[in-house]
Amino acid sequence: MDRLIDLLPELWAATFETLYVVSLSLIFGGIAGLLLGLALYATRPGSLFPQRAVFGVLNVVVNFFRPIPFVILLAAVQPIARSLGIPGIGPEFGIFAITLASMFAISRIVEQNLLTVRPGIIEAARAAGASRGRILFRLIPREALGPLILGYTFIVVALVDMTAIAGAVAAGGLGEFAIVYGFKQFNPAVTWAAVLVIIVIVQAVQFLGNALARRVMRR
Repeated sequence: MDRLIDLLPELWAATFETLYVVSLSLIFGGIAGLLLGLALYATRPGSLFPQRAVFGVLNVVVNFFRPIPFVILLAAVQPIARSLGIPGIGPEFGIFAITLASMFAISRIVEQNLLTVRPGIIEAARAAGASRGRILFRLIPREALGPLILGYTFIVVALVDMTAIAGAVAAGGLGEFAIVYGFKQFNPAVTWAAVLVIIVIVQAVQFLGNALARRVMRR
């Protein structure tokens, strides 16, 4: 326990690093995943901009990357990161790898949630003279906002998990803290301290996401 008290500054630094990596990964991966999900939804057969070839390519790309276990993806994208001038370790690499992993998962979540919008709403908007672009970028996301918030909440929790896994390759955060100061030094109290901080973060994110989604869906 004395060792844990001595390591409190490192624990808070690791917590901040985890939040930093999760926040930037959510911004970059969230935007890319949203655009990719919109493209999947819009180009699927029978949708607003049906393009069978485009949808087929996007679908194959998403299905190719999405099942890759994150720990394997970390090793696979290290050479790519280095070729782009990003270090193969540290928070910057963690953000790069997590962004790649999350954008494909987010795109599928976005697509599935947009598909829950009732066709009658779209038909009514078309009958009222709304353009397909206006329906795609304004009406449909607004109608699916509650489920999208819940989907993104799930993704944020997954991003926290990914940052912990990325700690295995010295990508910083609570994962690296638990491995370096807990596991490798045979100090379970330090490891459990990191676990408890992660649990608090996840519970806070889930609570806020549920509350926001509930408020939106009551409108």
